[in-house]
Amino acid sequence: MSIPCPNCGREYDVTLFQFGRSIHCTCGTRVGLEVKLAPRRRARDERSFFADAMLGRLARWLRAVGYDTAYDARIEDVELVRRAVEERRTILTRDRGLPVEWWVDDYLLVESETPLEQLAQVVRHFGLDWSGRLFMRCLVCNTPLEEMAPEQARIQVPPRIAEGRKSFARCPSCGRIYWEGSHTARMRRRLERTLGGS
Repeated sequence: MSIPCPNCGREYDVTLFQFGRSIHCTCGTRVGLEVKLAPRRRARDERSFFADAMLGRLARWLRAVGYDTAYDARIEDVELVRRAVEERRTILTRDRGLPVEWWVDDYLLVESETPLEQLAQVVRHFGLDWSGRLFMRCLVCNTPLEEMAPEQARIQVPPRIAEGRKSFARCPSCGRIYWEGSHTARMRRRLERTLGGS
């Protein structure tokens, strides 16, 4: 099966247009499948994201506020789009060419270069509840955290951290241990200044 250029009629193999890809015909016209690929819509709190290679710090902030956000610094556009479509993720990108080359509907073009301003745009655009899900995911590997018994945590964290803390969480994928401390207090303050509320 082939897809014709709407301008000159030159035909291209349909396999060139997987996952909504489009190409420039030799005549200069953009050619692609007319039906855009749109991931299934979900409730705002079930939404998950795929941040492109330019948005690593935004991905960490989205994880900090509890949202499933995939990120790979070395990923090519073709793989990002394929995974986003297959995993039903909203694409977050700074690349203005991506939504032109790839006809996918479920994306957001991120405007700012500043990570917290980027986060504010995403939260506003999708109406996300950011304050009720804080620190529920690993900031590094995106896995939901699990509660960890204080006795078990005290064996693995420095004594000054273990003293006086009763609550710990552990990432079951990478093994990182998390706890409330000055770092989380600073993050909360930055989030409240940027997003408002508490």
